[in-house]
Order: sequence, then structure tokens, then C-alpha cells
Amino acid sequence: MVLIGVDQLTKWAIVQWVPLYGKVPLNTFINLTHQQNTGAAFSFLANASGWQRWFFVALGVIVSGVILIWIWRIRREGPWILAAGLTLVLGGAIGNLIDRIRFGYVTDFIQVWFGSWPFPSFNVADSAISVGAALLIIDALFLSGRKDKTVPD
Repeated sequence: MVLIGVDQLTKWAIVQWVPLYGKVPLNTFINLTHQQNTGAAFSFLANASGWQRWFFVALGVIVSGVILIWIWRIRREGPWILAAGLTLVLGGAIGNLIDRIRFGYVTDFIQVWFGSWPFPSFNVADSAISVGAALLIIDALFLSGRKDKTVPD
């Protein structure tokens, strides 16, 4: 809930204080900006005719439901990295889902520059999804399904 609240609060603040497509430089490589993304990651399908809004809403609801069931099933096993990753992905998905339902787009506002190349703008929810996905990968590669063995097979 905290993640969703921070995500929505930061998006509200950007909408209030930064004009659409405006930029507020924080340093030489990070700007606060105000953008409306009707697509998915990296503005995928942003220029579609409008059907993508409800497609992404449905996808968000389904993914969130699957993650909730997954978290419920592992709640007693204690795989904290897996649970943390799933929770971050879920919170980020819900944060962006709220925007899609309310406005038909997601407000993005963090813009990072690599030299003269801007990385696609993102928000707190996107950051949570990325960190959560990294934790899921770490869990899958190094933790889940592994048992401590004192004697080699």
C-alpha cells in the first residue's frame, strides 16, 4: 500500500507542478518531466488507436490476480526475496493500473540521459516493477529450488 501511495502522490505532484512535456533539470543527467504514456514499457503501442488502454487494464488485472495468488501460496514458506520481488511487481502494476483506468495513460516523470540519448521516462511504479523483476531473477537463478546439501550426491 505504501508503494502505491508514493507512486500516486509523486504522479499527482508532477501533474500539479510540471507542465505537460515540461522539464525540470535535477542535474546534468536527470530531469523531472511530465509525460503521458498510453502504451506499455518504452511506449510500446502508444500510437495504437485506443484499444491498448483496455488491453493493458485487462492484462494488469490478470497479472495482479496471479501474483496475489502466488503470494498467498508462498506466505508460510518464507522465501523473502521471492515475496519481496512479487510484492514490488504487484505494487507497481497496481500503481500503473490505477492511472490507466482513471486517465487512459500512465504519468511518467523521471528522465535519465546517457550523453545525448534519453532513456525512456519512467515513474515510481516502473522502478518498483524493475527492482521486483530483478529480485525474481535472483531468486530463480540462485535460491528457489536449491537445497543445502552437506554431502555431495
